[in-house]
Amino acid sequence: MSASPAPDAQPIPTGVPGLDVILAGGYAAQRAHLIEGRPGGGKTTLGLQFLLDGAARGETCLYITLSESRRELMSVSERHGWSLEGIEIYELVPPELSLDSKLQQSLVHSSDLELGETVRMALSEMERVKPRRVVFDSLSEIRLLSQGSLRYRRQVLALKSYFLLNDITALMLDDLSAEHDDLNLHSISHAVIRLEQLTPAYGAPRRRVHVIKMRGTEYQGGYHDFAIRKGGILVHPRLIASDHPSSFEAGSVESGVAELDRVLGGGLDRGTTSLIVGPSGAGKSTLAMSYLVAALRRGERGLIISFDETRGILLRRARSVGMPLADFIEAGSLQIEQIDPADVSPGDFAGRIRDAVEHDAARIVIIDSLTGYMTAMAGQPFLVMQMHELVTYLNQQGVVTILILAQHGMVGKMESPVDLTYVSDTVVMLRFFEAAGRVRRALSVLKKRTGPHEDTIREFKIDANGLRVGEPLRKFRGVLTGVPTYDGNGDNLLVERVGADGESLDEPGRDAAS
Repeated sequence: MSASPAPDAQPIPTGVPGLDVILAGGYAAQRAHLIEGRPGGGKTTLGLQFLLDGAARGETCLYITLSESRRELMSVSERHGWSLEGIEIYELVPPELSLDSKLQQSLVHSSDLELGETVRMALSEMERVKPRRVVFDSLSEIRLLSQGSLRYRRQVLALKSYFLLNDITALMLDDLSAEHDDLNLHSISHAVIRLEQLTPAYGAPRRRVHVIKMRGTEYQGGYHDFAIRKGGILVHPRLIASDHPSSFEAGSVESGVAELDRVLGGGLDRGTTSLIVGPSGAGKSTLAMSYLVAALRRGERGLIISFDETRGILLRRARSVGMPLADFIEAGSLQIEQIDPADVSPGDFAGRIRDAVEHDAARIVIIDSLTGYMTAMAGQPFLVMQMHELVTYLNQQGVVTILILAQHGMVGKMESPVDLTYVSDTVVMLRFFEAAGRVRRALSVLKKRTGPHEDTIREFKIDANGLRVGEPLRKFRGVLTGVPTYDGNGDNLLVERVGADGESLDEPGRDAAS
């Protein structure tokens, strides 16, 4: 027996993770919703998830199909691992279009007769089943039989009236097969939701959903990314930082390297974003991981988003500088998300970080690197605004966020592919310099909003025991122009560290800190 109907126009679940958030609770009960999109956009999958959710709640559900056969629908459900048991499927084939010669009329073959018979058969089936949820797939067949916008509108109005009078919540699917989108349906429908699929020059298609209208509801406007995976559609609501306020205990995170923390005025503050910029190989990732490993050893949880390195290389490189990340992964306190630049959307990217923060309590997040992020999102507008929203959200959650930005070039004048210094609370710059016949590394802090910091330039070194920071080097010039020159006599430069076996812990030629 079917469950009792929901209160009039009250939200009911869509069955699609994330979509209820956008629609402020779900579809409106006992109303007709238009789901439109080009073929392959995910309309059928969206409709089936709606009915599966209803069947799980004990509601009678009906799928009326004019465009796909029962066999095709069953095939779709099997690929997603679903069982359509409890869902009525009505394959609507008007007598005029049937292959059975006994059912075909031969004296009159008019679109008027076909259209009227099609709608009558649909209403008759709904009268028999008495469903609470209906998916009508698709209106494009009604449009073709109508051969005119006036008759088309009348037939859709007839369906809508039946849905309303019989307390049915309906999804009407439309594949936008008309040369021009018919806006008549927009005025008829209680809600209009459009599914879009964008195909970049390289990589997987990007899908997004846009709520065009929904009467009486404060829905989330704009575009929201979604993906179709085994198990159905997963929507990533656009991140709005102001919707996620949070309180946290202020404090600083130390790296365990006293000199480094001294340069940064005691460490990195919670609820702030730090930007580490420099050329490739200067030590940006290792510097960031120093704070991460120190936090993990204190019992906190962390997340690394890696665009530039595979998981295996990252773990091997960290181990070579005395940072056993694999141990923390095994203990469950560290997650490493390796991002494929050709197969990620801004919504998916933000969703992974939100899951780690809200469900796994990650307190320190490293994004390595922004250069990889920009490459992955090539062709997407407003990337800087999206990143601004993301770091604002992380700051509100009390997360220590470290962004790594690789600048173009290794020596000489350098340029950044994107300017995010204005959203960063702390900016650390790394540079190569030459002294005593060797290529060395130097760091300096350009900015820290939340407290004092040193304005000195210090040399730092990376070896098998981790990161070392030396004394301030006073006789530098040309650091900000990109060509640092050290004019000192070398007394304050770091010396090579030797292990117990007498061998050097430094490994010249090994790129230990990409």
